[in-house]
Amino acid sequence: MTSRRHQQRFEAWLHEHRGIVFKVSSIYAASLVDRDDLAQEIRLQAWRSFGRYDERRSKFSTWLYRVALNVAISQSRRRRASLDGKLEPLQPHHLDTIGGELPVEPDERRGELYAFIERLDAFNRALILLYLEDRSHAEIAEILGISETNVATKIGRIKQTLRGQMAGAAATGA
Repeated sequence: MTSRRHQQRFEAWLHEHRGIVFKVSSIYAASLVDRDDLAQEIRLQAWRSFGRYDERRSKFSTWLYRVALNVAISQSRRRRASLDGKLEPLQPHHLDTIGGELPVEPDERRGELYAFIERLDAFNRALILLYLEDRSHAEIAEILGISETNVATKIGRIKQTLRGQMAGAAATGA
């Protein structure tokens, strides 16, 4: 395949599946600038890896998820290592210093779910992202490189933990 045709094919598939890049960068980066940077890095790494993509082995979307999650998880680990112990979570009393209010989540349960997902480690965050997108256990297993049984077990544990946290929050009125 000619280089130009190869590039056009990549660009067309990437455009078709751009939602994957957006979703992964939104889950793993907090600010708009960080999301844009992560999305750009995902696209770059996907292009660099495209020569090794084999459409007989997996769908492009599955392959792109694998690339995107690997980039996001690696970047998340590097960022966490460089910031370890340097950051303090935003508290209401910080607002006096910077001026403003904490954003109000219109759907409190959804906010609790997002907060729970943010507390997950990078791997489990990827797992739950794929699960919430209604990906099959087989596809999740292929993307993350684990067995289908392991996917089901991990999802079950995450759900159980989430139910416990949601019930605890409801019981305390938080």
